[in-house]
Amino acid sequence: MKALAKICVKKTMASVVSILSRFKVGRFLQSEFVNKSIQVQKTVRHNGCSLSFMTPNRLNYFRADSFSIKEPETLEWIDVIPKGSIFWDIGANFGLYSCYAATQRDCDVFAFEPSVFNLELLARNVFINNLVEKVVIVPLPLSDSIRFSKLNMSSTDWGGALSTFGESYGHDGQQLDKVFEFSTIGLSMDDSVQLLKIPSPDYIKIDVDGIEHLILGGGSNILQRTKGVLIEVNDEFKAQAGRWMSWLTFWCGFKINRKKTF
Repeated sequence: MKALAKICVKKTMASVVSILSRFKVGRFLQSEFVNKSIQVQKTVRHNGCSLSFMTPNRLNYFRADSFSIKEPETLEWIDVIPKGSIFWDIGANFGLYSCYAATQRDCDVFAFEPSVFNLELLARNVFINNLVEKVVIVPLPLSDSIRFSKLNMSSTDWGGALSTFGESYGHDGQQLDKVFEFSTIGLSMDDSVQLLKIPSPDYIKIDVDGIEHLILGGGSNILQRTKGVLIEVNDEFKAQAGRWMSWLTFWCGFKINRKKTF
């Protein structure tokens, strides 16, 4: 019933927008609505830290509103990072954890986010939290090597996730339900340091919905010097499950401190 109601609302809205776009005043109202909606903000507070985030749609509002409870283990991990560390946020989305690490731990953050729909919000959130000097946005996808390919996306919403670079599968190894794509260039973690001169990370958070193992495979050099990695993977995705652990433990000498199952 809810799904049917949502479909009806969407169709009604589409009809209203189509009608409004035929008239000058309607186009003005549409423009004003879009401009005002992206300026809506929500302030979140966690562990003595106060941050503001743009919430132009219900997805962004949910992410901000559930900041303290959606991924508490991520916040706990960031909370013990030594102050002043270099932090790579791979799959930064619209910047929740990039902004938190920069504010709470005074980290120098490099936020990797290739989605053209998320980049505007990420930049706005960095700006409104006065973190332009602390957070560098890297608008390129990471993979295992330098290559041209497509960023395949399952959503065009602001704050959307479940996209993958150069592959047709999603976080679970199943075929991605693609609704949008564009060609871009990807590079490895090692390339980021060697070619772009990005400082080697002390700590890395990876959440990219499916190609985590490929990204790790392209970072063998910097991972040797990295002090900690937080990674979100799906162990039911068998092709990925063995490879991410092998890269971190056997090849790079990490010990699995804690593994949480959802």
